[in-house]
Amino acid sequence: MSVNRVHTTDTDHSAEYSTEYSVPVPGEPGRGVGRTREVTVRQSGCCLCLPRVMRLTFAPESLERLYQTYFRRQRQETLLVLVMFAALFNSYIIVMCAVVYTEDKLAMVVVAAVGLAADIVLYTLCRLQKLPASPVSRGAVPYILWLMIAVHVLCYMGLNYQRFPQASDSVGWQAFFSFSCFLTLPINLVPLLLLTALSCGIHTLVLGVTVAQRLQDNLQGPMLVRQLVANVMLYLCAATVGVMSYYMADRKYRTAFLEARQSLEVKLTLEEQSTQQEELLLSILPKHIADEMLQGMKKQANQSEVQQQQFNTMYMYRHENVSILFADIVGFTQLSSACSAQELVKLLNELFARFDKLAAEHHQLRIKILGDCYYCICGLPDYREDHAACSIMMGLAMVEAISYVREKTKTDVDMRVGVHTGTVLGGVLGQKRWQFDVWSTDVTVANKMESGGIPGRVHISQSTVECLHGEFEVEPGYGGERCEYLLEKGIETYLVLVPKETPKTNGLIGNQLGKLSNRNSNQLINTTATNGNVGSTQTTAIESKHERSKMVEEQEINKRLHLELLERENKEIMKEHQINPVLLSFVDGELEQCYSSEKEKRSGAAFCCCCVVLFFTTAMEVLIDPLLTVNYVTLAIGEVLLLILTVCSLAAIFPRRFSKRLVSFSMWIDRTRWARNIWAMAAIFVLTMAEIADMLTCVPLPLRVFNTSSGLTLETLGDRGCAENPKHYSFMAVMSLIATAMLVQVSHLIKLALMVMVVTATGAVNIYNWRDIYDLYDFVRFTTYRTSIVHSKYLMTMMIIVMMISFYYFARHVERQSRKLFLWKIGVHDQKERVLEMRRWNEALVINMLPEHVAKHFLGSKKRDEELYSQSYDEIGVMFASIPNFSDFYTEENINNGGIECLRILNEIISDFDSLLDRDEFRFITKIKTIGSTYMAASGVTPESNTNGYSSRKPEDQSLIERWQHLADLADFALAMKVTLTNLNKQSFNNFMLRIGLNKGGVLAGVIGARKPHYDIWGNTVNVASRMESTGVMGNIQVVEDCHDILKEYGFRFVRRGPIFVKGKGELLTFFMKGKDKPSSKGIAPVTTTLPHQVVDHS
Repeated sequence: MSVNRVHTTDTDHSAEYSTEYSVPVPGEPGRGVGRTREVTVRQSGCCLCLPRVMRLTFAPESLERLYQTYFRRQRQETLLVLVMFAALFNSYIIVMCAVVYTEDKLAMVVVAAVGLAADIVLYTLCRLQKLPASPVSRGAVPYILWLMIAVHVLCYMGLNYQRFPQASDSVGWQAFFSFSCFLTLPINLVPLLLLTALSCGIHTLVLGVTVAQRLQDNLQGPMLVRQLVANVMLYLCAATVGVMSYYMADRKYRTAFLEARQSLEVKLTLEEQSTQQEELLLSILPKHIADEMLQGMKKQANQSEVQQQQFNTMYMYRHENVSILFADIVGFTQLSSACSAQELVKLLNELFARFDKLAAEHHQLRIKILGDCYYCICGLPDYREDHAACSIMMGLAMVEAISYVREKTKTDVDMRVGVHTGTVLGGVLGQKRWQFDVWSTDVTVANKMESGGIPGRVHISQSTVECLHGEFEVEPGYGGERCEYLLEKGIETYLVLVPKETPKTNGLIGNQLGKLSNRNSNQLINTTATNGNVGSTQTTAIESKHERSKMVEEQEINKRLHLELLERENKEIMKEHQINPVLLSFVDGELEQCYSSEKEKRSGAAFCCCCVVLFFTTAMEVLIDPLLTVNYVTLAIGEVLLLILTVCSLAAIFPRRFSKRLVSFSMWIDRTRWARNIWAMAAIFVLTMAEIADMLTCVPLPLRVFNTSSGLTLETLGDRGCAENPKHYSFMAVMSLIATAMLVQVSHLIKLALMVMVVTATGAVNIYNWRDIYDLYDFVRFTTYRTSIVHSKYLMTMMIIVMMISFYYFARHVERQSRKLFLWKIGVHDQKERVLEMRRWNEALVINMLPEHVAKHFLGSKKRDEELYSQSYDEIGVMFASIPNFSDFYTEENINNGGIECLRILNEIISDFDSLLDRDEFRFITKIKTIGSTYMAASGVTPESNTNGYSSRKPEDQSLIERWQHLADLADFALAMKVTLTNLNKQSFNNFMLRIGLNKGGVLAGVIGARKPHYDIWGNTVNVASRMESTGVMGNIQVVEDCHDILKEYGFRFVRRGPIFVKGKGELLTFFMKGKDKPSSKGIAPVTTTLPHQVVDHS
């Protein structure tokens, strides 16, 4: 079985589809959240007589079965159209019999009336959906309708013409219904071909036998054979065009089916991204803060002009009666020395992920991770009466968790936990790297409770003890002896004893703490171990599990797709958009313009139908009258003209096979409504004129009258079949109507105008030009009975009028369906836009919380807690900038709204610092986080910095100036922060000063916890930078000697401070940065930039 690849989003006439499609959400490679489904369109093994491009099925088979169900359900609506055709046919018979009624027509009228009643009943049942719901019953309805129509046509032929049978009796109706079955019946193509062959074969056989019995001599036998073969040409024409119509409908519905599937993919992607966005946001921000920030972002994006505000937006709330827990890993330095940097990050990732799970079970909200420090709050945002007990249980669980790490890593690590109860101000400060944080005096107390605690114990304050209800036993903690701050504030502290029984609030029994901390403990054990061959032995099982999962997921997708299709079909989408009931056009002009400009891929096939119709009708004419020369002329001229029209239509579909000019012209026709209409009119005009030219060249034959014993007898002189078979030329008009019905991308009104043209031209020739031919035909055939029937010229004209009405009814139905599919397509497009918008918000939020190059790693991926991002850097700049005197400014008085107004000033400061990062010269600088009033940033961690392996050149090939340009930018950023703070001081009448520490060296950057991602950097470089800030002097930027040696090459000026003691590092030689010299020009000495609060060099 050969396979064709089909683009599911754009079905092409050439049947060159793609094997897979995905939701087209643009983004970086590997970042797409959208699922990718493999959909193969392959050649079907059945019906090999059809062209290759028309034998298509979906793979897998389950999808093809689902499509066939959808296709039949869609064709159920067109089944009503066929019922309407049958009703019009029976009405036509009744009216024609009633016009000139005789008793011998009673049987025909009764049969037609019964048929009409059956049609009405079937139409009503279908419209009201009262048919049996079983699949067998519904599947039998199309066959029953086909049988009814076949019987109607045979009865019409047998009863209406029983006395005077002719080879042309009811042939037009047989061809009409043969084509209509392909157009409307909801059954597969192979059964349709068999049914058509059966009905046409029976009709031809019965007609041939009946006419042959009437013939008086054998001389008319060859003419009968030619007439029957001519009838077969009409049936073949109807069947060929019918197969093409079925193919076009199948392609149209396959496209709609795939678009529906894509719509489902978009919907699932939208749900997934929405959930991902919410989880990501809520992992860093509380829900009430996240909702307000998201609404604020969208509101600001929707405003055409951003109004100038006095202050930047601040999201800050006051929360009372909450318990704050600070926990620090004691012996972290020893632990970090026992493993590599990558292994350390992995250990922290697993440990803090365990803490996050504990926090969820103990109703804690994690605030931040500061290096090896973890702090959280209970009672925020929703108040809990047992907040103090929950926080203590959390602390005990953390101590248990770290004891297991201590046992397995053979290091002296422990947890020091401090808990305090009070009031906090919780929210987000700044405009970049959003992180939820809390501020208040009570937060400071909680921090000191941790630093003044004892390893392995939970240290709590008096206010926390007062919130307990006897759940825990405590003993004096004497925190003032270990922390000067606690001593100064006179805060009594206590140490929690491990509870003998479980507090009711938590529901954990005593030994559950150990179980909870030991859950999935092997991950912590194997942090530094290799997996050996374990992974390879499980590869087969994993792949098998993946295949089963994929199969189950595919079944679920198909099930959802089936439900989506049912929901879409039941939705009255047309009622949601105003449509002119007569013109069927959208009232919305812009929507109508979009619909008009839609490219229909099957327009070329429609023009091919015109060529087929002309070929078969000419073949019919040649069989009827082979001596009529004009038949060959009209065939040659008509086919050439129609081929030109067809090629011009196909050029846009197959651009590689035609010249660029022709392709451009074809695309212009597709885009221009009036050009498309003219092209369609031209095709039908050529067909009609070929028919009329053939009819007008046919003249009546001379007659000879004999007076015999049976009466007058007419004998024709010569052999001109066209005059003896005038009805066949009206059947040509039927074929022209069929060709008109096949036109696509043409309004139903244009089709109506074209069909009126065909009917008017044919009717005029029948009634006026061929008046004598038809009168002679009736006289020869019916003799004296001709006064009891409707003349053939009127009967044929009425026949094509009824067919025109039928096809116009179908044209309106097709246009409604096309507009409905268009609206569904617009809906898919709108959903795609929503996905793109969700992706934009998702990216904006993630990038505002993680550096962009790190966000690319996480955005759109489903990371587990055990999966982490980490990267080593050899040459990084790190900066800590604090505002030490902000703590003196901060008060929680009523005049300051409990401290909120003080934090508003801090928000302005941090926001102004964040805005500096938008400047091009600081593009290599990344904000890491804020810690209270301390601002932390780093340089060289982004790919744009052209260092740390991001450059194509080796470090030894780069000069010192090239390698450390990002560090110079960081120093410039520190100076710019000082200038920015000075300007803000002038505006707010404050005297804040920065204390900044800079350092350079190697670090390890990573994200801890994929579910609650927290980006940070670790290493000796970070620790020294922090010490440079904490041991510095307000108003100054302090650096170590290595950093000084590099920055002075960039024109920065320093003063030597001298050796200072740094905890854990001993004596370090440090320098204060004074400023930066501007580049000199024309030999003038460098100009020194004077900055406020700078230490002056008196040497």
